[in-house]
Amino acid sequence: MARKMLNDGELGQANEDGAHYDFDLFVIGAGSGGVRAARFSANFGAKVGICELPFHPISSEVIGGVGGTCVIRGCVPKKILVYGAAFGGEIEDARNYGWEVNDKVEFNWKKLLQKKTDEITRLNGIYKRLLSNAGVKLFEGEGKIVGPNEVEVIQIDGTKLSYSAKHILIATGSRAHCPDIPGKELGITSDEALSLEELPKRAIVLGGGYIAVEFASIWKGMGVTVDLLFRKELPLRGFDDEMRAVVARNLEGRGINLHPRTNLSEIIKTEDGIKAVTDHGEELVADVVLFATGRIANTKRLNLEAVGVELDRAGAIKVDDYSRTNIPSIWAVGDVTNRMNLTPVALMEGTCFAKTVFGGQSSKPDYSNVPCAVFSIPPLSVVGLTEEQALEQANGDILVFTSSFNPMKNTVSGRQEKTLMKLVVDAETDKVLGVSMCGPDAPEIMQGIAVALKCGATKAQFDSTVGIHPSAAEEFVTMRSLTRRVSKPKTSL
Repeated sequence: MARKMLNDGELGQANEDGAHYDFDLFVIGAGSGGVRAARFSANFGAKVGICELPFHPISSEVIGGVGGTCVIRGCVPKKILVYGAAFGGEIEDARNYGWEVNDKVEFNWKKLLQKKTDEITRLNGIYKRLLSNAGVKLFEGEGKIVGPNEVEVIQIDGTKLSYSAKHILIATGSRAHCPDIPGKELGITSDEALSLEELPKRAIVLGGGYIAVEFASIWKGMGVTVDLLFRKELPLRGFDDEMRAVVARNLEGRGINLHPRTNLSEIIKTEDGIKAVTDHGEELVADVVLFATGRIANTKRLNLEAVGVELDRAGAIKVDDYSRTNIPSIWAVGDVTNRMNLTPVALMEGTCFAKTVFGGQSSKPDYSNVPCAVFSIPPLSVVGLTEEQALEQANGDILVFTSSFNPMKNTVSGRQEKTLMKLVVDAETDKVLGVSMCGPDAPEIMQGIAVALKCGATKAQFDSTVGIHPSAAEEFVTMRSLTRRVSKPKTSL
């Protein structure tokens, strides 16, 4: 295998350590974190190469696309479908606002699917242009580690290219994990769910995380009969328990059939569809069974064992506070490290990497007060600590302020769906430790609240802020009455 020459036949310049490299940085994986790191490193003057698998909406070990999971088969197409599904409820609500809507309103899945595909194709092109405009060299193919400073790119036609780099960054993300049960090949993951040729009439969703809850909401909003199965008492483990209960109540209120403390033991193909057998012996029949049972890091085909990059027990790459692996020249950001698996966090990690390695600014990612959202219908959004986390970490008491109300829009539409907002406050310092909201526009509101928490806002500062009226958001600055004071349980020695 011959070394590929760059820049009209010239190899890279000598580095300060005297070694010659084709690139200062080579990035494997052009998703959110990889593209950010590549662009920012190039802006700092680094010579950067990046490789990514060929584009396709549904990923596999050999296809992917510039933009990565979020842009092609994650956050972006999911949100488009959420918008589409939300119109179902909006049309129902419109009747009491004077809109004369025909009883039979039809939904065209294929039209929305094409619009979604057009948009992710457009974004794929934009990400490629962002790299090109930053001077980053893009290679289409599968990247592997050959040595501490060498990568191999296997192109679509099977041709192998070899490049040296002073630094290698792995940003290959993660992919959906399927449970090992009989008939698992009959199930689909979120990849396929975003690109189904036909909209199912009946769907079973296995999982209690945000992907499961979101797809249950999407399909139900489009008129699908949905059964949501999860192992715990409530969905969304890890979120505030009070908010989890509200989400569950809203899902049921929208007509989704919840099956708590339930798992699948087998799925079978029948003439009537796919029969799913639960661990309680219950039988459900559907047109699709969606596995939303977690994701695993994409490390299997990187050849990491060749250089001894350490992985954790789940197969994710172990890194230090600066995203560096145990091999000094190899780094990793994003879901492949299984730290906080959110697109904006991968962007933060990519930015910090570029600043640290090429910008002369030692930068650690800061994982405190990172806001996030579950795009159920209606959505849940949070920032900071849950009530349970705050109590666990507190030295003293925790003050909890809540407001549950029927949004103004619902008072006219007649929809029976309450919004819940919550503040968790340190009793001693008055500092706001966590904020949660389940209701319309929660993510849009929470982004602004996150700035306040990042600045260390106190409850008194919330209270002294003038609200916008009439709005749901103003409730966050008018919660004067304490809902409860919670003390950490005393332990007996």
